[in-house]
Amino acid sequence: MSSSLAAILGGAAGGAVALVGISIILLWFCLCRQRSVSRTSETGSSDPSQVGRHGAIELQIRDTRRFAMEELSLATKNFNDGNLIGQGKFGEVYNGLLQDGVLVAIKKRFGTPSQEFVDEVRYLSSIQHRNIVTLIGYCQENNLQFLIYEYVPNGSVSSHLYGAGQQSQEKLEFKLRLSIAQGAAKGLAHIHSLSPRLVHKDFKTANVLVDENFIAKVADAGLKHFLGRVDIVGSSSQVAADEIFLAPEVREFRRFSEKSDVYSYGVFLLELLSGKEATESPSPDSNLNLVEWVLRNQDRHLMSKIIDRRLESSFTAEGMEAYILLVIRCLDLSSERRPAMSYVETELDRILEKEMNLTTIMGEGTPTVTLGSQLFKATK
Repeated sequence: MSSSLAAILGGAAGGAVALVGISIILLWFCLCRQRSVSRTSETGSSDPSQVGRHGAIELQIRDTRRFAMEELSLATKNFNDGNLIGQGKFGEVYNGLLQDGVLVAIKKRFGTPSQEFVDEVRYLSSIQHRNIVTLIGYCQENNLQFLIYEYVPNGSVSSHLYGAGQQSQEKLEFKLRLSIAQGAAKGLAHIHSLSPRLVHKDFKTANVLVDENFIAKVADAGLKHFLGRVDIVGSSSQVAADEIFLAPEVREFRRFSEKSDVYSYGVFLLELLSGKEATESPSPDSNLNLVEWVLRNQDRHLMSKIIDRRLESSFTAEGMEAYILLVIRCLDLSSERRPAMSYVETELDRILEKEMNLTTIMGEGTPTVTLGSQLFKATK
């Protein structure tokens, strides 16, 4: 082989190797880019770091604001009784005004300072969602522990339905109740989608707050992480009111899951429907509470007996029937047969949208359909 031929062949071989190398690099780049895009598209997020396996949202744990005891004392006028707005499982709850003008709700309890407490706060404060009450920060001083939340001005849904703070002039028509249910469903569906997953474990009507625009916000998500296994304490009526939200598998085996949250949510839907506490009886001659009564009487016309009379005719029969069916599905005694919160959210979106369309006033004030007052007449 001549030296010139060898040089030509050697150059060709070298060029081929270089071409293969460049091809491999380009292929690797394309595969990585495709994988990144596909992961991002699972949740519609533009940030791949927010998306985990199976479309779960991975929380980016961040530094959380640490408050000084002096700042909290100033915000609450030295924890004045006039600022005391409630008593929960974590402890006393105060409203406060921070120096920067932000209104907050401050939960206070006795507790030894610990890193575990700080770690839980950092995790829970990373949950940012329109329908979740935001945990802003914490304080640990003088054997006291504090959780500082955003303040939600309109209080709990329970106070508007049947609580001591109920204001009769406020009319919670059906579409507004659907909107509140929809917001709460979005909040629960969000925490169920997190990685690591989060189960509320204490969802109830009193833990759904509404802001000045009646946007629903789920409160106390993950609060049981701070409490460990704590038996329900308080007055017998309060214990009964809390226990009725617990799924059968929780009452019997203490087995919490996303589906036990769905059951609790079903009781919440029932209270929105009836305007009463679920511990009450549907009628004076019944010895069953509302949940027991619903599980035994799932006929549409019978269910119409427990619809809050204050709703009058602010709903359509079709929308109410779909809502009642959702209540029954969420309250299924079998956790496996209950729908996921993502399905509940989607179904409520559909019901609310259709209800808005069907009750739109057309022409000279004539509704497009016959309203749901027919449901009441059907049982007379």
